[in-house]
Order: sequence, then C-alpha cells, then structure tokens
Amino acid sequence: MRLLRASVMSFIILSLLTGVFYPGIVTVLAQAIFPQQAGGSIVRSSAGVAIGSALIGQSFSGPGYFWTRPSATADYPYNAMASGGSNLGPTNRDLIKGIFERTQILRKSGMQGPLPGDMVTASGSGLDPHISAESALLQIPRIARERRLSEERVKALVDDHIERRQFGLLGADKVNVLKLNLALDGIGHNG
Repeated sequence: MRLLRASVMSFIILSLLTGVFYPGIVTVLAQAIFPQQAGGSIVRSSAGVAIGSALIGQSFSGPGYFWTRPSATADYPYNAMASGGSNLGPTNRDLIKGIFERTQILRKSGMQGPLPGDMVTASGSGLDPHISAESALLQIPRIARERRLSEERVKALVDDHIERRQFGLLGADKVNVLKLNLALDGIGHNG
C-alpha cells in the first residue's frame, strides 16, 4: 500500500509539474518576450485582417506573383494538416516526372538559366514559406512584365525582403513569399 501511495503521489506531482506548471510558465514567458512568434507569426493585411502566417507557406501560382516552392502535402498544397515530405528518393520515377513537369512550367514562364532546386522540389515539411534568394531573383523578369513594373523596382523590392543567413553563416539567404507578394501588391501595377 505504501508503494502504491508513493506511485500515485509521484504521478500527481509530475503531472502537475510537466503538464500544468512548466507549460504555463513557458507560455507566459513566450507571450511576454516573443508575442508575435508565440501568437503564430500572423501576417495581416493593411486593413488588419489576418491573411496567413509567416511560418506556413501559401500557394501562389498567378502570373503576377512570386511563386512558392512546390508543396508535397496531401489533398492540396500547403495543407498544414497533412504536413510531411514526399519521401521520394532521387531515382524515383514520380519525383523525376514531377521535376520535369515543374521545369517545363518554369521554362514556359520565361525563366532562363539553371533553376534552383527549391523551384522544382518540395521542402521536408511541405509547408516552407520561403524560397531561396536566387529563386526570387530569377522570377523578377516575369513579375516585372506581368505587373508592368521596371525590373529595377521589382529587384529593389526583393532585396528589401531577403532574410540573410542566421548569424551570417547558418542556412542560406531566403525570401518569405507571402510577405514579398503582399509588398508587391502594395506597389500595385505600373507603380
């Protein structure tokens, strides 16, 4: 009986510590120190309406927008309920076919030269909100043509939205597509 009582008390104490107190303290600290990130990094329109998260990609495929990298999520692109990579190996015929098809679409849109890998392959989660800086720069002529803007104006916008490597050495330069497309909408057409 003594062992049962000690076991039950240990269970209750550990449940309170790890299931109530610790998550509560972390939540309060996160909201106090990093309120934007703790709240989901919600991106709002100029009218204050929530239109997405800076942490989860959205599908952009219109000709006047920067395109996102492909998403490997089930049912529809960037489905957060079905996050996960395709797990297709480099010799898988479906992967090769998908890369070929995406390459053809990009070529038809006018993209020239070598294509960055993130333009033809999905991310590990299928939800990546970023593209490489190279992928954004490669799309400038198409965006400028579709929006009737100068390439210099579009390039300046891309340059303003490049997120540099963390600490100057971790990762690669990248661009959040949702934020970039919102800024693009902000300058409009013929702007």
